[in-house]
Amino acid sequence: MASGYAISALSLSVASILCASPSFALAFALDDPAEGDIEHIRVNGDMSQKSGEFVSASQGWVSGDTLLERPMLRTGEMLEFIPGMMVTQHSGSGKANQYFLRGFNLDHGTDFTVSVDGMPINMRSHGHGQGYSDLNFVIPEMVDNLSYFKGTYYANIGDFSSAGGAFFNLKDSIDDNRLFFTLGEYGYQRLATLNHADIGEGKAIAAFEYQTYDGPWTDINEDVRKKNANIRYITPLFDGELTVTGMAYDNSWNGADQVPARAIESGLIDRLGSIDTDVGGESSRYSLSANYTSDGINASFYAIDTDLTLFSNFTYFLDNPETGDQFEQADDRQIYGGELFTTVPLAVTDGSTITMGAQWRFDDIENVGLYRTRNLQRVGTIREDAIKSSSYSLFAQSNILLTDALSLSLGGRYDYLDVDVTSDLAANSGEESDGLFTLKAALKYAVTDDITAFANIGQGFHSNDARGATISIDPVSSESTPASPLLVKSLGYEAGVNYTDGRTFNVSAALWRLELDSELLYVGDAGFTEASRPSERHGIELSAYYWISHHLTTDIEAAYTNARFSDRVEGEGRHIDGTVPGVVSAGATYYQNNDQLGMSYTLRARYLSSRTVESFDEVSPPATFLLNTQVAYRQPTWDVTLEVLNALDSDDHDIDYFYASRLPGEPEGGIEDLHYHPVEPRNVRVTFSLRY
Repeated sequence: MASGYAISALSLSVASILCASPSFALAFALDDPAEGDIEHIRVNGDMSQKSGEFVSASQGWVSGDTLLERPMLRTGEMLEFIPGMMVTQHSGSGKANQYFLRGFNLDHGTDFTVSVDGMPINMRSHGHGQGYSDLNFVIPEMVDNLSYFKGTYYANIGDFSSAGGAFFNLKDSIDDNRLFFTLGEYGYQRLATLNHADIGEGKAIAAFEYQTYDGPWTDINEDVRKKNANIRYITPLFDGELTVTGMAYDNSWNGADQVPARAIESGLIDRLGSIDTDVGGESSRYSLSANYTSDGINASFYAIDTDLTLFSNFTYFLDNPETGDQFEQADDRQIYGGELFTTVPLAVTDGSTITMGAQWRFDDIENVGLYRTRNLQRVGTIREDAIKSSSYSLFAQSNILLTDALSLSLGGRYDYLDVDVTSDLAANSGEESDGLFTLKAALKYAVTDDITAFANIGQGFHSNDARGATISIDPVSSESTPASPLLVKSLGYEAGVNYTDGRTFNVSAALWRLELDSELLYVGDAGFTEASRPSERHGIELSAYYWISHHLTTDIEAAYTNARFSDRVEGEGRHIDGTVPGVVSAGATYYQNNDQLGMSYTLRARYLSSRTVESFDEVSPPATFLLNTQVAYRQPTWDVTLEVLNALDSDDHDIDYFYASRLPGEPEGGIEDLHYHPVEPRNVRVTFSLRY
């Protein structure tokens, strides 16, 4: 998305922020006191009106170099460049993160679709929950750019996209070979390399990453052992370019799950302690993909093999007083799929276009299981399934230039999903299929040269777990249970505006609303996701970026969401569990020199308001405030970067839940309590980088 940016002597962080605007063309005339002359710096951007790439105020583009400039604790925090998005963790470092956006606790990606180089990341009918989206296999230094799309207004994204989506695109070229070596507190070590070579008419890029981490926990050594490898070959083919990419990822870790507040308050454990110290997991991902791009056609194909084994214990001795409630979630699958699309002129007005495409995906899930365990050994099977899931999609989106200032985008897609479940309980086996049309529309109007207004409406959807669509008998209680629909619609609206003076500031704002036919609810003891109650959300988002000078840049991003169930159920409230009403992210970066060499200083703050953890909203966890800092010294061939994460050593909560659990000696029915995962304490890391 949004290609063709030329950036000269100006921070790429400025450029990426500008790309969050639908259009831009800035010229900076900066007076350097040391030289006494005028330096002209131009940042050129494609308005993208001909291609129709930007159809809402909630789209954006971030350069890969910018993703490396902010201090980050986890790989998944790259998504925090999306205004309003927050990333947390409730367990070990090796599993997928929790994502919060537009009033969703996305758990691991239930309503936010993510792809890497055209490969879908969200997992259907996954052992750890519908939409499981793990980004630990991404090497940040290999990312060329991040494109994001909030809302339901884009015909090229379908399943899991009610809140929006994000596309990571990998590098096709690098200027220098790079070596990164990081040392940090709590046993953090990371080595990464990025190399390139010319091979015949093409070129190859190889990246490798190895990371270890013990973590700050008093009772658990996380013992993270993460290994990543990417090999990428780019070559001319016919009148276009072919890219073939191989990726390999393997990780193992011990987990520090959320803990009950009463255990800390009573002194049973300290703030960084654990109840069950024998949990964790292993994960792997191997993929081969090919992308072909030319002036007339874009085609891609991928084959992915993933495996996850995850041990957890959230209720301790509630269900099994003798052996404990530890359980294993397992998922082993292969995924195949591809996409084909083209953009052609539309004979309506000059410059109008239409993009048409098709998508296909097949998940061959050899085993998705839930098992009772003790000391990491299986002692019983709750359910075990094999699933074949196929989806086929057609989409089209037009961009019609009505006048020089006004454009109309009309789009639609058809999605068909077919599943075949073979369960260890024959009554829960079966086949189901469903298809639906979704429509999109957007107006974009250039009010002035500086102000662009947008109006959007669109339908989206998410799929439900295949096991929930074919179930008839609860595998735990053996009672009859109703099946869930396979596909669930959503409807979104948005009005937005972007304002920039073309020189020093850029402001975007959006008012939005989303109606969802049913929320997703993961039934942990039965191992599937079921449809819950219908919901409605509305909110406001604001992003503001101010370039005070060529030395100093600042930004602030804020979002507020009201999320409620739209029906009324006796004995239940209307608040949606797990939502975060308010989030704020702000930062400032100072560069000693306008060429970015020498010293630079970054300060970033993030705030999450008190979460909603139960439907009556009578329990209020504390808000979270974190401050991260970074000091870097850059030279043409080497850099040194110091990161201080959680600089104020906050003891706030990373994530909160409210449910019943049972500790030894407590009543048989357990105690309802706040369970939380604390933020990690102050963490200092130093990175040495070498160009060669």
